[in-house]
Amino acid sequence: MRIYTKTGDSGETSIIGGRVSKDDIRVEAYGTVDELNSFVGLIVAQLTGEQFADIKEDLEKIQHELFDCGGDLASISTRRQLKLTASAITYLEDRIDNFMEETPDLERFILPGGTEAAATVHIARTVTRRAERLVVTLMKTMEDIPEMPLKYLNRLSDYFFALARVINFRSNVADIEYIRSAKVFRTSKKGERNEREEN
Repeated sequence: MRIYTKTGDSGETSIIGGRVSKDDIRVEAYGTVDELNSFVGLIVAQLTGEQFADIKEDLEKIQHELFDCGGDLASISTRRQLKLTASAITYLEDRIDNFMEETPDLERFILPGGTEAAATVHIARTVTRRAERLVVTLMKTMEDIPEMPLKYLNRLSDYFFALARVINFRSNVADIEYIRSAKVFRTSKKGERNEREEN
């Protein structure tokens, strides 16, 4: 089986329902989602030990959802049913709440790092934010872009922030607070998610 088609040699690529230039903002958006998916795979490979079994299940689920997200962004066909659903976002929110409950209260920004896996999670978080920005740009230029990918990526970046902290916590590695940070998180009663004072 050959994986090369040579159809992209002229600088165009196929999407669902047509062809566009390889530097099209739509391609940049779903390509960044693909990049993110690769980092998620790296995180899975870095997590060893039974204490991370639930996280690895999460991340495999997220990898499938990122494929869904990329496919939805790559489609210009109005007849195609979108794959990413609101239930994926609800699941992320539940997991974020659980992670925030598990980890110590946080008041200030933290430095990306800690364990190798947590540091990679922070990279995934920043790539997620870049993908989110590209989807915003795409939605400003195209009218047919569904809202669900943007909402999913927004919540996913929050998930990765909480995930990095819980990986460090389970590994007995302390988060390092940014020393010049003001108090940017509101601490609340246990069981309620901490929120940044600025969105």
